[in-house]
Amino acid sequence: MAIQLLVTDEDLVPQGDPLGDWTDLDVTTRFNEPASGSVTLPAYPATMAQLQAGRRLVVIRDKQVWCAGPMEIPQDLSYGVGTEGEAPPGRVTVNFTDDLARPAGYLTWPAPASAWTAQPATARQILNTNAETIIRQLVTENCGPAARTDRRIPNFALAAAAGVGTTTSVNTRFEGLLATCRRVAIDGGGLGFRTRQTSMGIEFEVYQPADRTKTARFSEGLGNLRSLTYKQSAPTVTHALVTGSDQVTPRAYIEVADTAAAATWWRVEQLVNGSADNDAAGELTQDGTEAAPARRRPVA
Repeated sequence: MAIQLLVTDEDLVPQGDPLGDWTDLDVTTRFNEPASGSVTLPAYPATMAQLQAGRRLVVIRDKQVWCAGPMEIPQDLSYGVGTEGEAPPGRVTVNFTDDLARPAGYLTWPAPASAWTAQPATARQILNTNAETIIRQLVTENCGPAARTDRRIPNFALAAAAGVGTTTSVNTRFEGLLATCRRVAIDGGGLGFRTRQTSMGIEFEVYQPADRTKTARFSEGLGNLRSLTYKQSAPTVTHALVTGSDQVTPRAYIEVADTAAAATWWRVEQLVNGSADNDAAGELTQDGTEAAPARRRPVA
C-alpha cells in the first residue's frame, strides 16, 4: 500500500512537493462526523513553509484520495539541542480533519437566503419529504451552492442524488448543521453522508450504507485483526421523554422507549427538549429516537 501526503490551498492547488520522511500517520474516519488525523514529520524549512493556516492535507492511498481536509493544527513544533528536545531540524506534528469539518461549522438558519439581521422568529421546516432530499437541501442552502455568498464554502458542491432514504420531516432553528443532518439521516432510513475530493472540487454526498454484518469477518486467524478492545455497558437512556414547545398550549409530550434494553438492564429516563411544537409530522419522535441510541436503525 503506497501512501502520499500532499498540502493544498483552499482551491485544492498543491503548495509544493509531497511531504516526505513522515512518521506516525494516524487517521480515523467516522460515520456522519468529520474525520481526525495526525502526522509527524521532520521540520524542514520547505515543509514548514507548506504547513500554513487555511491549508489542507490530502492523504493519497494507492493513487486515490482517501482522506482530505483542513489542517486544524498545522504546526505543533518540538525542537531542542542535546537533551532538551528533538534534535535539529526538530519534529512537527500536524492535526487535520476531512472536508466534512467545513459544514460542521455552520448552523441551520430559519431563512437561509436572508441576512442574519433579518432572521425570523420561526423555524426552518421541511415536511414529509425524502430524507436525502432534506439533507441535501439543508447543506446547499446553508453552506453550499445555494447559500448566501458570504456563507458558501469554496469549491464545494453536491454530488448527484443517490435516490436513497425514506420520507421524514425536519424542524430546526440555529442547530448545528451536521447534528440536524444526522437526526434526519437516522429517521430517514439510516443514511450516511460524507465529502469527497474530486478533480472538480469537494462534493457532499448522501448514501445508503451497505450492511456487511453477514459477510465481514475479522480474526487473528484471517490475519486482518491486529488488536481488539471490547466493553459491555448499561444504556445511558432507555426512555426519551420529549417535550414540545412551552409556547404552545397544551404542550406536547412524547415518549420514545427502548423496552428491550430496559427489560435487559433497567429503565433510564432522559428529558429531551423537542425541536417542534407537536408531533404531527413525527419530529418529536425523531428527537426521541436520536436521544435513545439503541432505537437507531443499525448501520454497518
